[in-house]
Amino acid sequence: MLYRMYTRWAEAHGYSVEVLDVLDGDEAGIKSASMMVKGPNAYGMLKSEHGVHRLVRISPFDANARRQTSFSSLEVMPELDNNINIEINPADIEMQVYRSSGAGGQHINKTSSAVRLIHKPTGIVTSCQTQRSQLQNREYAMEMMKAKLYQIALQQHKDKIDDIKGVQNEIAWGHQIRSYVFMPYTLVKDHRTNYESGNVQAVMDGDLDGFIYAYLKASSRGELQDV
Repeated sequence: MLYRMYTRWAEAHGYSVEVLDVLDGDEAGIKSASMMVKGPNAYGMLKSEHGVHRLVRISPFDANARRQTSFSSLEVMPELDNNINIEINPADIEMQVYRSSGAGGQHINKTSSAVRLIHKPTGIVTSCQTQRSQLQNREYAMEMMKAKLYQIALQQHKDKIDDIKGVQNEIAWGHQIRSYVFMPYTLVKDHRTNYESGNVQAVMDGDLDGFIYAYLKASSRGELQDV
């Protein structure tokens, strides 16, 4: 649902979306996905979406039609330019290859071209399976790895500053940034800004600008609430 929501938002704003990796759920839906959004200020607009998202609804997979709560963790990383150098020791990277999943062409799915990289010191995993060659998939996975390590370095620096200020912001399970409630009422609420919308269907169709701008304004003023 989040994948569809962000894809629709991106398309409505003229951004291009490239799927890098998708892992299907055990029974239905998507277990995880990686996508690249390209366009002016794409990261600046979408950085507000980093965190845990909470969904409350009647599950279509529950025969008893009970209300259920589920969580999804979202990471937003910038594409690093050539001015930022992230050094990674090749010995710290474990590379696994596997066959791409999903619909394929003449080449995809017939060779083990999909690549999964594991950064052993941190346990970070990145993967890509949508490019035609193993080399291309490795390059994309490595770029994602560098971006994640860069974000960790920035966060560690921020934590040191926050310690001095006496403020600690935690993003973890149970600390959702936004809730999407379909039942018993309809409401989407961002817990960092208190911005909300009762039109949950419009939000799921990509109407996110109100939430994004509320976050950017609150962030610039130092008014974001801890979650």
